[in-house]
Amino acid sequence: MNLPTDSELQILQVLWKRGASTVREVFESLQSATGYTTALKTMQIMAEKGLVTRDESARSHVYSAAVQAEATQGKMVSELISRAFDGSATQLAMRALSAEPPSRAELDEVRALLDLLERKGGQP
Repeated sequence: MNLPTDSELQILQVLWKRGASTVREVFESLQSATGYTTALKTMQIMAEKGLVTRDESARSHVYSAAVQAEATQGKMVSELISRAFDGSATQLAMRALSAEPPSRAELDEVRALLDLLERKGGQP
């Protein structure tokens, strides 16, 4: 899987949230300084890269994410762990939790995940 660029990731996040959308709908959701034609060109490139699919049956083409959020995030996290944390998921987790104080609910989720991993013998 190709890792998305920052602008491609923004578009994917819109598609993951909204579902199938036209370029206009994605462009309006982005609310950025990027122009419509830039969003269109980026989405066309994303289709070539296999990150999105394009339904050309209507006048306005409809795009859908061709990659799942979880798979993309997992690949990006693996790349980050490898590049920035010398392969240590522990260091990534420690840095993430110390960068911004987590809420009580987030801490509960982390504890539940740790408990689950411990029961499974450390396997995700």
